[in-house]
Amino acid sequence: CHSHAPEAGIQVPAGTVKDGERPEDAVTREAVEETGLTELRLISFLGEEVRDMSSWGVEQVHHRYFYHLECGGSPPRTWRHWEGDPSDGTAGPIEFEFWWADLADGVPELSGDHGALVPELLKRLCIGE
Repeated sequence: CHSHAPEAGIQVPAGTVKDGERPEDAVTREAVEETGLTELRLISFLGEEVRDMSSWGVEQVHHRYFYHLECGGSPPRTWRHWEGDPSDGTAGPIEFEFWWADLADGVPELSGDHGALVPELLKRLCIGE
């Protein structure tokens, strides 16, 4: 979540695909930029959706790609990281506060429909069956 903008709600790393960049490369780049975690590995593509953002007061349509990433090493249970180059055009750095959610205990509600493909992820991980 945004440490200084709690109204933004709980989110997962997300961002923009740069010109000429493949979505699978963008997801890893954005996740590293936003979390500071460097031992991330792309596991699988979960799906995509086209989302009209007008219900959030943004007159845009987002083409979203959802991926399952895995973190190697020994990441901290909670941490803060400052993203220096926000893709939303705001002046950086933006401070984010992170924690791991135990998926077996239920996924917290994510803002902006970030959780749209969580059921697919849980299915693939055989959680909640």
